[in-house]
Amino acid sequence: MNRQSFLKGLRDGIPIGLGYLAVAFSFGMLASAGGLSVGQATLLSLLNLTSAGQAAGLNLMIAGSSYLEMALTQLTINLRYCLMSFSISQKLEREAAPWHRYLVAFGITDEIFGVTAAQKGKVSPWYSYGVMAVAIPGWTLGTALGAISGNLLPAFITSALGIALYGMFVAVIIPPAKENRAVLAVVLAAMALSTLFQVVPVLKQVSTGFMIIIVTVVTAGIGAAVCPVTDRKEDGEKGEQNCES
Repeated sequence: MNRQSFLKGLRDGIPIGLGYLAVAFSFGMLASAGGLSVGQATLLSLLNLTSAGQAAGLNLMIAGSSYLEMALTQLTINLRYCLMSFSISQKLEREAAPWHRYLVAFGITDEIFGVTAAQKGKVSPWYSYGVMAVAIPGWTLGTALGAISGNLLPAFITSALGIALYGMFVAVIIPPAKENRAVLAVVLAAMALSTLFQVVPVLKQVSTGFMIIIVTVVTAGIGAAVCPVTDRKEDGEKGEQNCES
């Protein structure tokens, strides 16, 4: 049973691993351009597994931000993984030992959560291990290759390829923003507030780390207040977004 679950996880993880390989390549180049060595960039990806958190953390390191800013920024950006881990923990087989749950939680990303949550019925932790066995090496190897290439390729090529990571963020938010007014409102509010921090003299004095924290908390709070999610209905149906016109 464990072997079958692991192999199924491997198969389902291949598209995720390939996608991570391409995106992490861009992060590796950004890390190299920011002054990190190949080993540092690779270790960063191996231990974090979070594209948005790593991109924000890299910018903070380059800017020389404090440890407090770094910690608060990562807590704010990655708090969703805590909620995802709680959810997946309830979906795992009841007999799964606590250490299985801890390991599965470590490997949680948006994509791994998605494929795991989509499985019917209870899930063996070995399924998650199978997905992680492809996804984590893909992310880590992509970072290493990008960092190596960043030291070898001409500057104009690395600059062009460096926008791929931000292209991924755009690709992630556009589809849900087209379908959900709440997501669209949050995205537009975040863009507007970020712009204010770049052009208003007083706000320009705020460091990058605290700017990210403020924008994230304020826009998420506005979205939750304007478009709250209703309570779950009976028979396990999901609650609906309740947006004011």
